[in-house]
Parts: sequence; C-alpha cells; structure tokens
Amino acid sequence: MNLKLTKSLLSTTANQLKSKVQLPEEKLFDLPEKVLQFGTGVLLRGLCDYFIDKANKQGVFNGRVVVVKSTDKGGADEFNEQDGLYTHCVRGLENGKLVEETIINASISRTLSARTQWEEILACAKSPDMQVVISNTTEVGISLLENDKITSTPPQSFPVKLLAFLYERWKHFEGSADSGMVIVPTELIIGNGDKLKEIVLEQAKRNALEAEFIDWLHTANSFCNSLVDRIVPGKPENATEILAKLGYEDDLVVMSEVYRLWAIQGDERVRKVLSFAQADEGVIIERDIEIYRELKLRLLNGTHTLTCGMAYLLGFKYVKDVMSNAYLSRIITNLMLGELSLAIPYKVDSKVADRFGRMVLDRFRNPYINHKLLDITVQYTTKMRMRNVPILLQYYREFGRAPELFAMGFAAFLQFMHADKYVNGVYYGECNGAHYPITCNYAGYFYDAWMNFDLKKVLANTSLWGEDLTKLEGFEEAVAKYL
Repeated sequence: MNLKLTKSLLSTTANQLKSKVQLPEEKLFDLPEKVLQFGTGVLLRGLCDYFIDKANKQGVFNGRVVVVKSTDKGGADEFNEQDGLYTHCVRGLENGKLVEETIINASISRTLSARTQWEEILACAKSPDMQVVISNTTEVGISLLENDKITSTPPQSFPVKLLAFLYERWKHFEGSADSGMVIVPTELIIGNGDKLKEIVLEQAKRNALEAEFIDWLHTANSFCNSLVDRIVPGKPENATEILAKLGYEDDLVVMSEVYRLWAIQGDERVRKVLSFAQADEGVIIERDIEIYRELKLRLLNGTHTLTCGMAYLLGFKYVKDVMSNAYLSRIITNLMLGELSLAIPYKVDSKVADRFGRMVLDRFRNPYINHKLLDITVQYTTKMRMRNVPILLQYYREFGRAPELFAMGFAAFLQFMHADKYVNGVYYGECNGAHYPITCNYAGYFYDAWMNFDLKKVLANTSLWGEDLTKLEGFEEAVAKYL
C-alpha cells in the first residue's frame, strides 16, 4: 500500500519524486503563520493557497496559512494527517498550448476546527506575524445573523467569528494602528469586502463593543473587495492513476485549470502586505477592479449563456466538445470577439477585451474540464437578463442594429425554454427524442407562453428583461428568423 503524503514522506522520497512533481523545500515548513483562512474548499486551495505557495517557493511572501474549518461536517483530521500538504494538478491550455503541472502545495501549516479548537484560533490573534484574513464561506456565509455573540465558543456566523478574532487582537495589541489586518473575502458577492465590513461593524454594535474598538475596525483594518476566477473542479477524475504514478496516497488532491485571477481592490498598504502578488500575474491589486468583473461577466459568462442552449439542443453535453466542432467554435469566437466585446457596458480598451476573450476561448477548449452545458442553463432567464441584456442595449447604442449571432443565441434560449411536460414540480423540454429538465424560476412562464407562442409579447415583457426589447429596431425580426 502506498504511503500517505506527509512531511516525513517527502524527506525520505524526495529524490524519487522530484522528477514527477514540484516539491517544497524543507525550510518552507519553518515560515511564520501570516494568514488566517476561513474555509477548506477547493477554490481556496486551488487559487489563493496556490498563489501563497508559489510566492513562498520564490522567497517572496514567506508566510503560511492557518485554516479554520467552520462547519460541523467532518473535522480537521484529513488535513493534519497530511501535515497540510496536498497535490495540485494544473491542467489546461495557455496560449493554445497544453499545460500540465503537478505541485505539492505546502502553504498550510495547520487546520483548526472552530467547533472544538476555538481558543487556539483566538490565540492566533495574538501573533505579531498575522497579517491577512481570507475566506470562502459560500455566499450565505456573509450574512447578518440575529443574536450571534462573540462570547460563544464559537460564534455561529463567519462575520462574528471574524469579529471575535479582531476583538481579541485589538485587546492584545492595545489598539495599535499597525496591528490591523488585511481582510480579503472571496465569496461570490459583488462588493464582498464592503458587505463583510458592514456586517462586522453592525455586529460590533449589537455586541456592545467599545467605541475605540469600532474606530480601530474602521481605520486600522482593510476590508478588500475581491473577484476570484479559476475552475477548480476538485479531485481529478483520474486521481487514482495520477497518485499511482507518484507513489503515495492523497485525500486532498485537487485539479484546476491553468487560468487564474484574483483581483483585489486595495491601496499601497494592501499591496505591501499581500506581497505574494509579486509571484504571479494572476494576482491583481488595484483601486478599481470593476473592469475584471465586467470582462468575466460579459465575455465568459455572457458567451456561455448565449450558446449553452444552442449547443445542448444540437446534441452536445460538454463545453470542450462544442469547441471541438469547427463550425460552433467559429460561431462562439465571432459572437464573443465580434459582438459582445464591442458592447461591454463599461469603458474597456479593445485590446484588453480581445486578449481576455482569447484566454476565455482557451478555457472553453480545456480538454481536462468536463463543464456540462446543462449546468450552465440553471436559472437561464435571470442569467440572460443580468449578463446579456445590458450588452444588447449597449450594442444598439453603438451600432443601431441587431447583433446577428446574439439573436441566434437568444432564439436558441427561447427554444430551450420550450417545455412540453411538467412532472413532480419539474418542467421538461425535449431534445433528440430525450427529455431534459429546465431548472429556471421562469420555466412555468415559458411553459404557458409556448402554448400559443407570441414572440412580440415575450420580448415586450419588462418583468423578464427589465426593458421592452421590441423597441430595439430589427431585434424581433432577427430572433424570429433563427427561432
């Protein structure tokens, strides 16, 4: 039986492993703990901890991560049994070329359970080395919970756990300005740093904490909005084969695509503390990160939304297979770079948009990622309204006519939403003799609409689109042609 990945294993098998995997040097295990991380999920390990590990190996950041496991499900044993080590398989395309990297990540020093080791977590607040808090507690994690007390062991919600940690730190360092932290939530909420700060401040008042502490929260700590973008599916499908070649067991192995982005809104102080940004161009620290959100939302998400229904109805199941079809790949490329990138409702340099778009196309072609088209259709109508209608309106402002491929994608969306049966609370459409679920809050509306379909009536429905799309000259005709 293979041995489990641990520090001990590395010390005895380094010579055999160094040709197969990127190994950490032993000195990295002695680096101080600088980061408190709320969450153990694959996104944090495949993106944030990836950057920290890479920087440490370059001698840049020189700090390790204490992970807080906040949920009751399971314990911290699987991490601690492996000394925080895990294998990270990076697979995909970059500039059209296949990339395969296998890395042993040594950024995590230890993992603590909030439920059973809360005092040890609070003790971290007393370390002068601690500088950074990062989190990914799902979108629900950043919410205001009634009657959540910092005196509980532990508090229930992530914001009050953070509040308790910061309060302990303020007391220990007697409110010194330089003891403040840089706090970077990565939850998928617009303005996640602002939202977290707002809740932490509100909970500080509800817990009747000192005015001096609340002032310190405001002035000494940086709550940074951030945007993360990397596909990290988790355990590779061929994990058994990969680990067999490496000759060890790893319960924490993760795979990610090559592309990575962590855009953080911050000033020079934030840039200085988050020095790991120097190690990889995927970490961007700027005062305004909205451009990165717009590029992702309009070019990556928007293209997916306009093409997933069409590709599914044509018999495809995965994004990578669609991109292997020469005709559809050309349609998607022309839609993204010839229509969507020209009408982003935010001032973006055309070269920046084109470069970003071509990276997105590489991501779509990644042969290692099984991204299901049907998954992209979840809440299809809302995604179309939020991601694509603003582009449609901007396109009309710029060019005064219907974008042809956009109209094709929109018609395919309407056809995908054509349910022909309703069973046990689920609407189903039919494609090539098989039924598929329509997972959308507006499935019932379209089920009724298709009983006696009136395209003008659907396009004029402002509750669906926020706008009357029949007022866009030529759009109704363009959609009708493809429908």
